Amino acid sequence: MRFSTVCAAASLLALSAPWLIATSQAQTSEYRVYMQDRDIGHLTVDRDNNKASIDYDYKQNGRGPTIKEVVILDSKGAPVDWKISGSTTFGNTVQESFSRKASELQWTDLAGPGKLKGKDLPAYYVTQNGSPFDVAILAKALLADPDHAMSVAPAGTATLAERDRRALPAGGGSLEAITYELSGLSTTPTYITLDVAGDLVALPSPGFIILRKGLGGDASKILQDLSEQLASQRLARLQTEAAHRFDGPVRIRNVRIFDPVAKAMSEPRDVVFSGNRISEIVAIGSAATAGETQIDGAGGSLIPGLYEMHAHLGPEDALMNVLAGVTSVRDMGNDNAVLDQLITRIQSGEVAGPRVTRSGFIEGESEFSSATGRLAHNENEAIEHVRWYAARGYWQAKLYNSMKPEWAPAVVKEAHRLGLRVAGHIPAFSDADAMIAAGFDEITHVNQLMLGWVLKPGEDTRTLFRFKAMQRFPDIDLSSTKVTKTLDAMVARRVTHEPTIGIHELGLTAIDGKPNPGALDYFDHMPPAEQRQLKQALFGAADPAERARYVAAYAKILATLTEMNKRGIMLIPGTDTGGAFTLHRELELFTKLGMSNADVLARATLEMARYLRQDQSLGSIERGKFADFLLVPGDPVKDIKAIKTISMVVKDGVVYFPDEVYAKIGIKPFAKPLKVTPAK
Repeated sequence: MRFSTVCAAASLLALSAPWLIATSQAQTSEYRVYMQDRDIGHLTVDRDNNKASIDYDYKQNGRGPTIKEVVILDSKGAPVDWKISGSTTFGNTVQESFSRKASELQWTDLAGPGKLKGKDLPAYYVTQNGSPFDVAILAKALLADPDHAMSVAPAGTATLAERDRRALPAGGGSLEAITYELSGLSTTPTYITLDVAGDLVALPSPGFIILRKGLGGDASKILQDLSEQLASQRLARLQTEAAHRFDGPVRIRNVRIFDPVAKAMSEPRDVVFSGNRISEIVAIGSAATAGETQIDGAGGSLIPGLYEMHAHLGPEDALMNVLAGVTSVRDMGNDNAVLDQLITRIQSGEVAGPRVTRSGFIEGESEFSSATGRLAHNENEAIEHVRWYAARGYWQAKLYNSMKPEWAPAVVKEAHRLGLRVAGHIPAFSDADAMIAAGFDEITHVNQLMLGWVLKPGEDTRTLFRFKAMQRFPDIDLSSTKVTKTLDAMVARRVTHEPTIGIHELGLTAIDGKPNPGALDYFDHMPPAEQRQLKQALFGAADPAERARYVAAYAKILATLTEMNKRGIMLIPGTDTGGAFTLHRELELFTKLGMSNADVLARATLEMARYLRQDQSLGSIERGKFADFLLVPGDPVKDIKAIKTISMVVKDGVVYFPDEVYAKIGIKPFAKPLKVTPAK
């Protein structure tokens, strides 16, 4: 679900105003949107009898949704007519509608039109791109329902369960607030806080909250911390049910091992791990010792754990990545305190998650600043932030859009002095050539690299323009002096590049109403709500001609990356879209750049372990290394798509059978169960 909501307040009386109940008086309710304690927008509801007009808008990092809604409610507070207009976070145009008649529901959204007919139709509708108004009225209805569950349109059954009740500080007094887990709308529940009247107080999540106006920072922190605790408790329950920790050694029989040095599959072997380390790799059919658990690998392929090199890790992402065989991630910027908590929970075994290598995010001050990481107001502050990150063991510094480009040489120099690498976006009003000269070790996102070849002086890349300007990419001549100068400098200085191809494929080629191209191989496995979200474009296009320019831009991106690979520039696989299934697609796209399947598998395993200086313990399946690997029935050296069907994942010696977890969150299974013989 998206985050969002509405309300107002100054006094306790106003704070408990029942704005979702029909009233004869016009009423305005307001919520503020906060990210890392910065006020970044609003949700406002104007209510007049049975009509609600909603204005929802927030901006962070130069982008965010802009939504207006008009909803007509019946006497019970259920919608009968809904009109939604505006734009999504990345600028796709929204024209969504819903209507309810006696025996028919109709709706139109970016996934296409839909209809339900018959008796006992759902009374409530969950929007695709609306504000959180839908969640607010649905939660109130569920609260009044005897079993706190009801079907919703377009599909699914929503349930509400109380998770916490407490008094929040409010205007010199207190407000009784109850936080619920609202589930059934997607694979991930929404946490929603209501007052005793059932009206919305907040939609909290770690680092982000939509909060009733008039409630202060103390209430915000309490609810954000609570949401982190509740999410972790849920994931801890899943971990308890899904994480198999076997006593004694585990012998995986009859598997072929991918060797990232030879870039080939081995002959069939048995692999044994004890605790969290690989203890033996021996001939197939080797004798088991007393006390071993045996797992029949059925001739499948054992692949070292995958690396996702562009994560912004959250609790749900942590679980989904492990289930997808992603046992290590590089986090490229986060709420530092929230990530600290998550890493602690992962390392303790409380929740599932990959190993995390941290990047220290540094942003400059502007109206478009990202709320992630640490904000620098001047060059000295940026240097101090580098020192802060270095003292805490971060692996690299990541510099961002609003940092002044003239600070880069001094910031990079200090990072290198302290042993940190430097990666990042190209700061606004600069280009890749300047950042390479300043000492960048890595450039993040292929559009950031290529924009310097097409921008005009003064054009601002801190906004959605950094996506819109890609329409100019088809005109790039890869043999031009401008291009070859950049690529020659990257080769000479051994600058690496993390292109995030998949997010560009999604943004430039996906169209409304059809599954996005990166999701085709898992689309049918997903619940209806996820399928709906996967059938909308990321970037809007004004007309077919504009979409055609975007598609041509994507082709030029692939051509550019192919040329870079040919020149020996290291390309790093990362997604910026959560990893898991989308990392599988990222690796598939790497095979379009002149790399073989085996090249890509080596790049995503041992070569990334070497890049992060972790290859002594990770990146390959060898005696003494950590037991981090995945088992697939097929052979990904022959068909890279084989990595999308996973039978088993082992991370740090803990065994997961992904389909066991998927069944609990509504995802259809991918593989046949393995035979497990308990220890004797």
